[in-house]
Amino acid sequence: MNATPLTVAVLGPGGVGGLIGALLARDGHRVVCLAGEETAAALGRDGLRVESAQFGDFTAAVEADTRLREPVDAVFVTVKQTSLEQALDRVPPPALGGALVVPLLNGLDHLRLLRERYPSAGVVAGTIRVEATRTAPGRVEHTSPFVDLELAAPLDGFAEQLRHAGLGVTLRSDETAMLWDKLAFLAPLALLTTRHRADVGSIRSDRRPELLTVLDEVTAVARAAGAPVTAEAVLSFFDRVPDTMRSSMQRDAEAGRPLEVDAIGGAVLRAGAAHHVETPVTARLVAEVARLTAREV
Repeated sequence: MNATPLTVAVLGPGGVGGLIGALLARDGHRVVCLAGEETAAALGRDGLRVESAQFGDFTAAVEADTRLREPVDAVFVTVKQTSLEQALDRVPPPALGGALVVPLLNGLDHLRLLRERYPSAGVVAGTIRVEATRTAPGRVEHTSPFVDLELAAPLDGFAEQLRHAGLGVTLRSDETAMLWDKLAFLAPLALLTTRHRADVGSIRSDRRPELLTVLDEVTAVARAAGAPVTAEAVLSFFDRVPDTMRSSMQRDAEAGRPLEVDAIGGAVLRAGAAHHVETPVTARLVAEVARLTAREV
C-alpha cells in the first residue's frame, strides 16, 4: 500500500478510466468514480473488476457517485470527446477547487475548454497508450502489456504515486510536442482504418500510398504548430504495430457509437487552416468518415 494515499476522482470509468481507478484503488488510494446512476450503483456495489495479463485478475473497491461533491487531489477525465461537455456537469467548479485535472482525451481542443471551465484547477495535458475495454459496468479487459501515461508538467511526486500503482509515467516539458506525437499517429490510424474498415496490416499493404500522403500532411501541420514530428518517425512506429491492430474509432463505428472524427481529424484540419498548411487527403477522409457515420454504414 502507498504510504501517502491520494483521493482521486475518475470521470468516465470505462476501459481507460476503470483501469486507472482500479490500479490506484488496489494501491490504497481513495477512488471516486463519477458516472450515470446505473453505472455508479454497479461500481458502488461490486467495485471495479479487471482482467489483465499484465496485472492479473482482481477486483478493487471504489466509491461511486453521479456528481463530485467534495474536494479531491486529482481528477482523471477519461470520457470520449463526444460526451465531454455533458460529462463535465458531474464536476462542478466549486467542488473541484484547485485540484489537478488530467484529461486523457484524443485531439487538441479539450485543454482550452477545461482551462476555461476550471480556472482555479491545474489542468495538465496528458496522453495514454493502452488497450483497455469496458465489457460491462465496472468490468475492464486490459489486453496490452503496458499502460503508459505522458504528462506535460513537472509533477514528480504525483508521477511517483502513479508508478507505485503500476502505471508507466513519463513527464515532458512541451505539451504541444506531446499532444502532436500522439495525434500524428492516431489521426492516420483512426481515419484510414475506419474509412476502409480494415486493420493496420491491410492499411499498410493495400493503402500505403494513401497512408504516406496522410502522414506527410499531418506531420507538416504538426511541425507548423511547433512540434518536431517527422513522417519517417511516425511511419516507423506505424510499421511496427501488430497487423491485427484496429483503432478505437473503427470499433466505435462498428458498434454504432458516436465517433471522435472531429476531435481527431477535425483537429488536424483546424490546425492546418490556422497555419496555412494544405491537407486535402486528410480532409477527404474526414468528410468520408463523417458521411459514413451519418448514413450508419
